Amino acid sequence: MTVAIPARLAPFPAERPGRTDIPASLAGRGFSLRALRDDDLPWLRDLYASTRAEEMAPVPWPDTAKRAFLDQQFALQHQHYLAHYGDTDFLAIERQGRGPVGRYYLQRTTPDHLIVDICLFPGMRGQGVGEALIRQSQTDAAALGCGMYLHVQISNPKARRLYERLGFTADGGVTGTHQMMRWRAPDHADVPR
Repeated sequence: MTVAIPARLAPFPAERPGRTDIPASLAGRGFSLRALRDDDLPWLRDLYASTRAEEMAPVPWPDTAKRAFLDQQFALQHQHYLAHYGDTDFLAIERQGRGPVGRYYLQRTTPDHLIVDICLFPGMRGQGVGEALIRQSQTDAAALGCGMYLHVQISNPKARRLYERLGFTADGGVTGTHQMMRWRAPDHADVPR
């Protein structure tokens, strides 16, 4: 069965003011956030492909077929995120002198904010960038009396350990390839920093 890829991917929503604050710890290291634009789609495809490189390595397809498949999967994911999470902040994570290094998709709704997606290029993983962004998001959510939740891939134990360290716990069953995890805001001002 062949799945058609849209000739042109749907555009990102317009930037909303006040949604791109970066934690001070990351700003001091040259990081910033900005709303994603349609001209970001090429590097976002590369980012998506990097998240599936290990999974695709043993597949006995030519590299061009693997990339066509991953581009198709990215297009479907992009379409799904915009259709189901249209009020999400679709943000690029940038580093001074390097340009885009990742993406952060955060839906700020009540009663709980949703981390739709957080992803960094391989060379940026494990350096505390994702952790700092999530901690800031927890602080922001707690200030509004909100919790947070996310879905982690079962095949990604490193991400699950990060989320557990940040206070997320398994909440609900496994749905296919993902486990839902939830963080509840403390009842007092002591929020992880």
